[in-house]
Order: sequence, then structure tokens, then C-alpha cells
Amino acid sequence: MYPRFVRPAIVLLLTTLTLPAFAAGGLVNARIHTLSADQPRVEAMAWDEEGRITFLGNAEQLRAQNPDLELYDAGGRTVLPGLIDAHAHVMGLGLARLQADLVPAGSVEEVIEILRAQEEKLPKGAWLTGRGWDQTRWEGRAFPTAADLDEAFPERPVWLERVDGHAGWANSAALNEATRDLAGDWQPQGGDIHRDDDGQPTGILIDTAMRFVEDAMPEPDAAVREQALELALAEMARFGLTGVHDMGASVDDFDLFRRFEAAGELSVRITAFADGDEAMLDWLCENGRYNGERLAARSVKLYADGALGSRGAALLEDYSDDPGNSGLLFESDDALQALVDRAIGCGLQLGIHAIGDAANRQAIDALAAGQAKDASNPGRHRIEHVQIIDPDDIPRLAEHNIIASMQPIHATSDMRWAGERLGEARLEGAYAWSTMLEHDVRLALGSDFPVEPVNPWLGIHAAVTRQRDGHPPGGWRPQETLTLEQALRGFTIDAAHAGFAEQQVGSLEVGKQADFIIVDADPFEVEPADLDDIEVLRTVLGGETVFEQLERGEPQIAQISADL
Repeated sequence: MYPRFVRPAIVLLLTTLTLPAFAAGGLVNARIHTLSADQPRVEAMAWDEEGRITFLGNAEQLRAQNPDLELYDAGGRTVLPGLIDAHAHVMGLGLARLQADLVPAGSVEEVIEILRAQEEKLPKGAWLTGRGWDQTRWEGRAFPTAADLDEAFPERPVWLERVDGHAGWANSAALNEATRDLAGDWQPQGGDIHRDDDGQPTGILIDTAMRFVEDAMPEPDAAVREQALELALAEMARFGLTGVHDMGASVDDFDLFRRFEAAGELSVRITAFADGDEAMLDWLCENGRYNGERLAARSVKLYADGALGSRGAALLEDYSDDPGNSGLLFESDDALQALVDRAIGCGLQLGIHAIGDAANRQAIDALAAGQAKDASNPGRHRIEHVQIIDPDDIPRLAEHNIIASMQPIHATSDMRWAGERLGEARLEGAYAWSTMLEHDVRLALGSDFPVEPVNPWLGIHAAVTRQRDGHPPGGWRPQETLTLEQALRGFTIDAAHAGFAEQQVGSLEVGKQADFIIVDADPFEVEPADLDDIEVLRTVLGGETVFEQLERGEPQIAQISADL
């Protein structure tokens, strides 16, 4: 189980999304880890009206240089740079919070129980949707079927996304709404329709096949989308995220982000990656890169394959537990190259989703060829996930300056069955973070929420221990663990670099934004096993508090009069 989101000793006092006007301020009596080699540890910090750090040092110097500055006493607590999730889905998170949460379900029966409770909130005729089911956690690990849902929901369409977002489970009412007949022996490029012996769909649609049901669903209206973004922003701030790389933003998402930014309601810095070869990519190619106060867009996300859990990740050889199936490449080599060349020609950064070793090789080949054709492109291209890679391809990432954007918590989620899918030999290139660093590959770390929980301390814990709930002893493939400093860099300065923002955020340095968090324990002093218990007490973006929670029985982070 994941750690509780809020321990009993903690009380939530304030969550604010509408930010007040900037005000200069300072922090004293703090254990500030800057993650900067020049000043790794200080006790005081100050920022100006624009939210930029103006001072790092000791309290006496701060008071002497800024006698009229409003100061706050941190009570000896630990301060870190704001954390940046380098791979997540902002609107996906918010919309998931408005659907049935199926993550806790340990069986089909438990899924139906959760859905019955959700259905009570819905008007007649509305689709019943949910996300988070994972058949690998159920007895037998077999994919469910439409028939499993039909008795409970014979008329209302039901559509449930798998935890990884790469498979959908429909009841018969939803299948009947599909945009085309799903029966027969045909398959879409990059997708798979599960069928029975008579060629009828069983209810499971993999990757690109999901669109046949999703395109039939009514779109959420503007009010629902605004509510979803508000929920996502609040949850990110709650867990100490001051930045996020949003993977797959539509032009409608981007417009919504811009409205929130203009209204002063964007409480997390968002770096938006366009959703493939769609309208958002067209907008970027026509208008150029966008750089706002808290919103940036200069990148596009493409897909090379699916996910390992649903056997859609493209492998060089067949799945060990499914002979004859080597997964799904979404595009031919030529088609992917054409998309890469277009994005590079528009001066954009690429982030290519690639999980299997075949997909990673295809992505490396495409990025290498694309960069060779256009040396003017700013680069910093990325492969998203890089979960399974042939060890011979790892040095090629460094050779072509390709960033490995990885999610440590995926390893501890998948370790239960990764060996069955891949066989022991292929695990040499599985979730190989330390090997990446040994070959001078830059790591940018994230969570992939809502596939995994938002809390970045779960990912930091996974990176350092490669364990879940203390198992396995010593960690799964412990040779690939990261040090705490390496893990924190992946969620701070290296994530900032992957978003072209390292001059502004990622570490606490004079001239950078005052994006920081105050936590209830010093990660450099706690046991590695306790990293996932760290709580964020305050999240500050550009000098303004966007989230606060205080401990009962502990002194508040108190304002100090300027004349002290």
C-alpha cells in the first residue's frame, strides 16, 4: 500500500490558488538545502517583489543587509527547492478525480462495487467512467471482459481506463456506441482489439484501439474542465510540486492553462508538450514557442509504443509470457521520422514515449537522424519512460544528447511481473537508472500521474530503495538504485534542464525564482526507508505560499517583525 496522504498529526490549514500580489520577504532559522554546489547549505533566504531570490546566507547578514524586510521564522525546519515532475498528465489527473477511482480494486467484484457507488452520483444516460484498474493485481491476472460489467450495468455505457492509460475496458452498451464495428479480424495500427473465437470484441481495447469508444463519448464541458484543473493544481501544490511537464496537452488544454495564468490562478509552473500531430502542434509551428510567466510550450510528445502491463510495449523479441506477441509500434519507421522531422523543423523539443526495447531503438534512430538534418534545433530531445532498452543502445542516448525521462515508481509497481513479461536476460536493460548515469545520460524524473500517485516522495523513495513496503529485501535489482542526491537532482535541477528552465528554477540560487518547499524531515538525515513518509508543510512559488499545512503541537512558521 502507498503511505497515507496525510498523517493524523497533520491538519490542513490553507490551500490558496488565487495568488496575491508579489511581496518581498525572507526566511530565517531554516535548514536550507539549495542543491547548488556554490552554497549547498544556508540558514536564511530572501526574495524580492518579483519572486526572485536576492540573498542566501546566515540570518545576521540578512538582517544587516535588509533591515526593513518582512521575515519568517521556519522553526528550524528543512527547506528544499520546489520539486518538478518531469512527466505527468495535468488534465488527466483532474478528470480522474471526477471519475471512479479503481486503483484500490483487487478484483472485478471490487471494481463493480466502486462503480455502483459512483453511478449514484450520475444523471440518467450519462456515461460511467473510471480509471486505475490493474488486472495484474487480481487473482489469475487475466484481462476482464464486457460480460463482467453487463449484469450490473446493462444499459448505461461504462468505460474504464487501465492504470497505465494504455488499455480500456468497456461494457456492451459502450461497445455498441463505438464509432465503427469492432468485430472481425482487422486491427488498427498501433492497437489491439481483444476478440473471442467468433471475432466479437471482448471489451478490452489496447492503445490506439481505445479511440473507437473514446471518440463516441461526450466531451466534458468547460465548467468540468475548469474544476478538473483546479483539483489538479491543488493536489500538485499539496505534494510540493512547483513545476510539471504536462505530457500531451491539447490546444484546448493550453487555452485553459493560459486563462488560469492570466487570472493569476496557475499555482504550478507548467511546461506543456503538445499532444502529437494535432492542433496544438500546428499552433506551435505557426506561432512559435510560448514562454509566459508560469506557462511554457515549446515541445511535442509523440508515441512509439504502448505499455508493458497491457503487453503493448514494442519488444525486439516476443514477450516471455505471450509467445507470438512482441507488442505494438504505433508508427512505421518512416512515419515516425516524418513526425520527428516536422517538429525539429518547427524548432521544437521532442519527447517520444518509448517503453519497449524495439520502441526505444526506433526513437533513438529517429531523433539521431532528425538532429543530423537540422543542427539549428535547440535539442534537449527526450525519450519518455525508457523502461526497457537494449544495453547496447544506452550509450547512444548520450552520443545524441537524448535525455532519459524516467519514472522511478514504475519500477516498484512493475517488479511483481516484469520478469514474467521479459525474462531475466532482458532485465539488464530494465529501469536502468544507475547505468544511464554511468554512461553520462541525463535523467529527468517524474511520476506519470495519474498512472501513479502525485506524491514525488514516493518516486524519490523508489529511486533510492527500489522497494515497495520494504520488499524485496535489499531492493529489486539494487545495482540500479540512485543516491538521494541523484534522485533529488532528477526531480529538481535536471528536470528543470529538460524543460529549458534551469536558469530560473531547479535549485535555490540568487537570481532564480523563490520556488521552495518546507518539509517535516530532512531527507539527508532520515533512513532511506522513511523517505516516502516525508510531508510537505508549505509550498512556495515565486515567494508566494500556494499550499500550507502545519503540525499540531509545533510552532508555526511565524512572521517576525522587521525590527527584530
